[in-house]
Amino acid sequence: MAVTGMLSAAALVLSACGPTVGGASGISQSGGGAIKIEYVHRLPDGSGATPVAEIVKKWNDAHPDSQVTATRFTGKASALMTKLESDVKNNSAPCLAQVGYGEAPGLFVKNLLEDVSGEAAKYKDNYTAAYSQMSVGGKMVGLPQDTGPLVYLYNEAEFNALGIAVPTTFDELLEAAKKAAAQGKYILNFEPDEAGDWLSAQAAAAGAVWYSTVDNKWKVNTTDEKTQSVAKFWQDVLDAQAALTNKRADSAYEQALTSGSLIGNIAPAWEIGNALDKLDGTPYEGQWRVAKLPTFGGAKLTGPDGGSGVAVMKGCQHKAEAMEFANWFNTQVADLASHGLLPAAKDAVATPEKTLRQFGNQDVYQVLTEANGELPSDWGYIPGFSTVTPKMEEKADEVAAGSAKVADIFTVAEETSKQTLKESGLPVTDG
Repeated sequence: MAVTGMLSAAALVLSACGPTVGGASGISQSGGGAIKIEYVHRLPDGSGATPVAEIVKKWNDAHPDSQVTATRFTGKASALMTKLESDVKNNSAPCLAQVGYGEAPGLFVKNLLEDVSGEAAKYKDNYTAAYSQMSVGGKMVGLPQDTGPLVYLYNEAEFNALGIAVPTTFDELLEAAKKAAAQGKYILNFEPDEAGDWLSAQAAAAGAVWYSTVDNKWKVNTTDEKTQSVAKFWQDVLDAQAALTNKRADSAYEQALTSGSLIGNIAPAWEIGNALDKLDGTPYEGQWRVAKLPTFGGAKLTGPDGGSGVAVMKGCQHKAEAMEFANWFNTQVADLASHGLLPAAKDAVATPEKTLRQFGNQDVYQVLTEANGELPSDWGYIPGFSTVTPKMEEKADEVAAGSAKVADIFTVAEETSKQTLKESGLPVTDG
């Protein structure tokens, strides 16, 4: 799971031109007292989850000389990245922050993250291949927390009633979606507000490699043949009116779920923890199951939709202590799984009680673990990928409204990727 497709030397040089910060960012120590570390996260703390404050209390009770305060950021990930940049410049950033794998390269190039390679190496053996997702240009900026392989969620009882088998290929998924739609049911939802990470992950599952380097220059190709197969699939689905087009964060999505019209969907592993909360206490509770993502062209791959690590922000003066906590926190696999996460740590994960109830006693984490092993090894992100996804989502809104084609989303991704790199002063090959 190599992350950034190798940052060019120019990218690393640029990082030296970023803001210079002094003082102790997010961490303090006075009069020989305890070191105080702030950790900013976006974990949901939802129903059935072990509260982050409770997890952190276990650390604090056992480490009187290193006390951690966990602060939950309730906005979108993009808003947190903007805030962290401002905080670093103002020397008021937390020492540790939850950072998406697609966001880490851009933050590092802006000189907002510390190089903690030496400390990270101490904990490498605790993690799966996701360890390299927190590597930018060969430098570790933190430790991985969770991964987000795409899987397929479906209502088993409804599928049986419709006479639909669980699709194993995207061709089968298309035909099943048409059959279900003809009976007023939908086994897919096209999600405009998730299009950036969601569709790029599907391209990865098809075997595409969007970003690579040639002769120390970035090569961008988000419109290759494999990506076009994803575009064609969704265009065929939409043309057949065989999918809903509700935004994932919109109440219309939940209404479709609770009314029983939406009976299947493609989702990242981290969504498992709260995807079915609205079905608790309804006739649909316990009817849903998880399957691996259907394959494009027979390749047994899934794609990474999200997933994040704990990064050390620029200016942290006690990096060793911060990394010790980050490793401890990221290896609390049972607690993290209670939030619906698929931990990046190697420890085996038992399916939480809540998940067992919602998915009919299926050993969901066994499926997720298998999917984790089918993530592509050559997929990575460019610095500034977080500026690409909003543009993809804007175009996806047009697709949902019928004024654009799915292929246009990937064209916008290519144009925005190249523009973002060039505006950052990074070389881009025209080949």
